[in-house]
Amino acid sequence: MNRSEENRTYSPFTSTLSPATDTCIGLAILLVVLLSVLGNGLVLVVCYRRRNKMVGSELLCVNLALVDFFVCICFYPLSITSSFNHMWLGGNTTCVYYGLGCYTFGLCGMFTVAAISVSRYMKTCNSIVYYVWLEESNIRLACCVIWVVAVVWSCLPLFGWGEYVPEPYGLSCTVAWRGYHSSTKDAFYIICSFVCFTMIPVVLIMVSQCLILAKVYRFSYLLSARGIRNNLRNVEKRLSLMFFGVSMGFVIAWAPYAIVSFLFIFYEDHVYMASEGYLFPALFAKSSHIYNPFIYFYFNRTFQRELRQMLLVIWPKLGRNRVGVHFLIEHQFPIHIQMQERSRVQKKNVAVSQDRIQSKSKCKENEKCTTNNQVLDKPVQTCWESTLKEAPKILENNPEKHTQPVSL
Repeated sequence: MNRSEENRTYSPFTSTLSPATDTCIGLAILLVVLLSVLGNGLVLVVCYRRRNKMVGSELLCVNLALVDFFVCICFYPLSITSSFNHMWLGGNTTCVYYGLGCYTFGLCGMFTVAAISVSRYMKTCNSIVYYVWLEESNIRLACCVIWVVAVVWSCLPLFGWGEYVPEPYGLSCTVAWRGYHSSTKDAFYIICSFVCFTMIPVVLIMVSQCLILAKVYRFSYLLSARGIRNNLRNVEKRLSLMFFGVSMGFVIAWAPYAIVSFLFIFYEDHVYMASEGYLFPALFAKSSHIYNPFIYFYFNRTFQRELRQMLLVIWPKLGRNRVGVHFLIEHQFPIHIQMQERSRVQKKNVAVSQDRIQSKSKCKENEKCTTNNQVLDKPVQTCWESTLKEAPKILENNPEKHTQPVSL
């Protein structure tokens, strides 16, 4: 009995933290999972709705959203249940599954962010190369290469190049970074992991983003100095800030965990700090799955518009006023801009404004305009009217096409 308790106490799959701390960890990871699934799920749905209009950099953002979405669905529930049970569940089998999956998706996220930064740099600073090489097919090929490289490199510990072991606090699994002192193969794997798959992508991300911001603000300053206002400049600035936030946020979130893991190289002991020293960098790294959707929503107006349209389909009552335009064909062309309330309107007679009476009288004299001022059987009110002296050629060619209200 004493021997079984001793084995359970010193098992690497047993939590070294207090039960209250374990419960807090489980709740924190559960919150990360819920927010990530909600945010990245909305990103994937919005991208699917506009899949025919997407460009290369947006495909990379979809790949990043897929990484954040599926890592929270497939792997983090194991860590949550283990936290509530105060020990890792499933033993070595689930530990290898968790470590392999999280490391694979982590590498995919790192490579994807690096690819986003490099592609944005080419588009901003070397547009010729961007439009020649970074076509949609090449971007799709790059995403496939990212996944293949991440899977192959993550599977090497299964063949003796490194291994997956529990974290020092016992509620998560990762690569055995302390294996640097075990064998030559483990040392080679760990050094290559830090240099080729961590340092090089981070350098590419930071250098690319700094050059992009310098180029955008230099161009913006030149236009402002000459008194030129360009909407394209503002759009490019917002996109640059969005991708800068995505890239640097990923680096900042994972930097503490990478540093703590790298310090294992200089210590031969099993641990070199308290368990909490490993815990907080790991939780901070998991927060990287949350903030990308909020960055998209804040900086990307296309994403905002698509999300609002999707929410209006689900909850029509969220809609506000609708604006419609009537094109009336005659020697003089009155344009009626109408506003329609999406909420329920009582079917009562509404007082007609003076502008509407005048427009009706003109319509009766010309006998070529519709007198029905209702859209979808709901009363509307003319709020602005203008008259054009000459008709556009498009309206002359097809006058019947423009007799219905057009939504702006």
